[in-house]
Amino acid sequence: MTKRKTADKSITPPRHIATDRLKSICVYCGSGNGSSPAYATAARTLGKAMAKSGVELVYGGGSLGLMGEVATSVLKNGGRVTGIIPTFLMNRERMLSSVQEMVMTEDMHQRKMEMFKRSDAFVALPGGIGTLEELVEQLTWSQLGRHQKPIIVANIEGFWTPFLSLLRHMGKESFIRPGLEITYHVVDRAQDILPTALDAMKATDEKREAEIAEHF
Repeated sequence: MTKRKTADKSITPPRHIATDRLKSICVYCGSGNGSSPAYATAARTLGKAMAKSGVELVYGGGSLGLMGEVATSVLKNGGRVTGIIPTFLMNRERMLSSVQEMVMTEDMHQRKMEMFKRSDAFVALPGGIGTLEELVEQLTWSQLGRHQKPIIVANIEGFWTPFLSLLRHMGKESFIRPGLEITYHVVDRAQDILPTALDAMKATDEKREAEIAEHF
């Protein structure tokens, strides 16, 4: 894996919600804009909110579609962006060269692990099968107890409703069983993403503190 850093573009946002636990969010989304203008609007709204709140964006490194919209919005509003992209996608997804840090990986597996390690929470905006795969992977890892990072499904214009129905169907058919529940949060508006992530982290911290207290 190789790393390339652009010129230092450190920023001091006017208002911070970032905490010791929530410093960065990984955003999964499409390399296209989709059919509804609401998708791009949501991406820009989220990017601006992250920049103004001092939360770094970790994303797939491209300049196209919703990926480009959210990253460009963060940058335009004075925020920090880390892109992570496999070398074979650098031209196809038109790597966004203006980000503060671009990490180039050898393959998709390395890309996803690097995104996971650098992020405190995950958000799924509308996207295609790649976005779906990334979201499901984080849900699976959470289900198996590999992490407790918040996973936010941004159900803009009802985009994820069929997927959410499938998850409920899996539960109804006992493929998602007690003890293997999936923890995720659904929001319908981009402006609710950051508050939901913060609330989820707070709830996790309180649960962990309560579990520790039980042992003393």
